[in-house]
Amino acid sequence: MKRLSYLFSLLLFVSVNVLALEEGSENTESSNAPVEVQALRAEDNGGYNPLSRRPIHLSDQMYRKTVWRKLDLREKQNKPLFSRGRELSRIFVDAVKQGKLTPYENDSLIRPLSIEEFDKRLMVPGADTEEDDGFGEDAWGDDGGGDAWGDVASEEVVEISPYYILNTLYVFEIKEDMIFDKQRSRMFYDILSIGMFVPADNADNVKGIEEPIAFFRYKDLLEVFQSDPRAFWFNPENDAAHRNMADAMDLRLFSSYLVKVSNPKDQYLADIYTGSAKQAILAAQWKANELMEFEHNLWEF
Repeated sequence: MKRLSYLFSLLLFVSVNVLALEEGSENTESSNAPVEVQALRAEDNGGYNPLSRRPIHLSDQMYRKTVWRKLDLREKQNKPLFSRGRELSRIFVDAVKQGKLTPYENDSLIRPLSIEEFDKRLMVPGADTEEDDGFGEDAWGDDGGGDAWGDVASEEVVEISPYYILNTLYVFEIKEDMIFDKQRSRMFYDILSIGMFVPADNADNVKGIEEPIAFFRYKDLLEVFQSDPRAFWFNPENDAAHRNMADAMDLRLFSSYLVKVSNPKDQYLADIYTGSAKQAILAAQWKANELMEFEHNLWEF
């Protein structure tokens, strides 16, 4: 009798624990786990990063490092990406307005922003929006030639748009993986996301620091680049040699500098090297050279 009671208790204990494990696994699967964590679970996506344009299997990755690069489109080398009327910021915002592009809260690309949230992030702090629904033809800010600024030649009162002028949003942040593929014996730069920021020195930025507006999946941006006739890299030397922005990014025709390299505390280089602004700039250059030297040394083994 005691044995039967013991066996019954044991079976009950095992059943309860099995049910608990099943519920826990269901909760885990339904939770919004970071995309980076999901990419490391081969059983979920076959060992490939779902954010990658040209995914490399985890078993083929001998080395991987995630880096963040700042892109200032005022630099001479970047001006072809910021030609008048074809600015990256304008292409991004128009694509969101048309429903072709999904904005995200941060570079983890987990929580998408609603149109209302995206609209709010494009507003100048303290702007009056009582009579503006945010969805007009030029409601997202113009460079001076659209309806948002009225007719300059007329004597009517000019109504200033409550949104940032799009050609003043020139700061972007690229998140990418540096992956050495041991099958092909070369380093690949796999762009995962591009973020758009309000520059710290923008006249309407009262905080005086770079403010993120939204982040976008690079795979989604490629579709926008291919469908938007304005999305081309402007060749200042030859009008017959303009390139699509997707090709320009693949060819690394832009200029950027490192602001963060993956680390346990998830700190930016400016947070690690806090001695002075000059020290942070030198640290960014030193880190870039270190990564370049590592790639070079891979060929010696």
